[in-house]
Amino acid sequence: MSRGNRATPAPSPIPHPNPPKRRKLMHRRTFLLTAAGGLLAGATGLPRLARADGRPFTFTSWGGALSNAEKAAFIDPFGQLKGIQVVNTSPTETAKIKAMVQAKAVEWDLVDVGGRTVWQGADEGFLEPIDVAKVPNAAALEKGWVAPNGIATSTGATIMAWSKTAFPDAGPQSWADFWDVKRFPGPRGLYRFFYYNYEAALLASGLKHDEVFPYTTEKADMAMAKIKDLKPHVSVWWGSGAQPPQLLSSGELALSSAWSGRVLAAEAEGAPVGFTYKDGIAWANWWVIPKGSPNVELAHEAIDFALAEAQQAKLLDLKTYGPVLSSATSGADAETKKILVMAPDNIKDMLILNEGEANKYSVAYEEKWNQLMLQ
Repeated sequence: MSRGNRATPAPSPIPHPNPPKRRKLMHRRTFLLTAAGGLLAGATGLPRLARADGRPFTFTSWGGALSNAEKAAFIDPFGQLKGIQVVNTSPTETAKIKAMVQAKAVEWDLVDVGGRTVWQGADEGFLEPIDVAKVPNAAALEKGWVAPNGIATSTGATIMAWSKTAFPDAGPQSWADFWDVKRFPGPRGLYRFFYYNYEAALLASGLKHDEVFPYTTEKADMAMAKIKDLKPHVSVWWGSGAQPPQLLSSGELALSSAWSGRVLAAEAEGAPVGFTYKDGIAWANWWVIPKGSPNVELAHEAIDFALAEAQQAKLLDLKTYGPVLSSATSGADAETKKILVMAPDNIKDMLILNEGEANKYSVAYEEKWNQLMLQ
């Protein structure tokens, strides 16, 4: 992410795409395939390899419902339009982007990340700047969803979800309810970073949506204290978006914060989970280009393609993550609008995450947060 970093795992070794013993053979094979592909593409319209080094255009995202939605609505159609081979990989890792850039061995051309990574990448220099002149469709985005090093392409939310076995009638309808262990007893799950918990805790403390930002140390201290109060009732600090619906379905958790798309996907499969958008924390999925990518121009084209209203509208059929363009929701039927973050009846009851401010408190309170987790 990512939704913060939306779970940024520890750095892992970056395998060389072509092991040393086979590098010469692979380069020869790639050359032959590229040459043949170019001839065939010209003659038959078959996809050709896009990159100068012979590798396909690689898009990396979070996996699960979001990756499936982006693949179907954006990436595969873009590859077909351009006549190029595209590869969808997961999961995204901020640490891996940084390691690739530092090693000058960038394997990912376009990456979906959480908002914190966009600002972190700008500060630390591991992301390419976005040339908005090459992304004309970005002009239709809401204010705040275009950053110097990233652009929002779809929307989701961190919401309250619950086990229908534990609460067959209705679950919590506010973060204050979520913190109320008497009215809503049972083991809880929360995200393992300060992201989203800062906002939820302040709303549970009685702040209104328009009072949560800008971040201040007083507000952050208040949020930390509120989370500390609930901590004895939190049995899982989840890091993967797949965890909350799985743990709620199995009965291991009674309540949890969760990413909307994962819950919607689980519900569609018949999982006994309930949710509400009320008091939800709306955020965007951000696309970034790793510094040193050999396909910067093509990545800009892919971003602009994803922001076209026709492509944004394709997300409506997938019923998980929604368009970032509010105009793309106009064609949705009444049932679909019920599950779209940007639908007027939903967004009016939600807090829109200020990613820049969230990055500030995440950096400033990282040590304190880690200490709290160890207590």
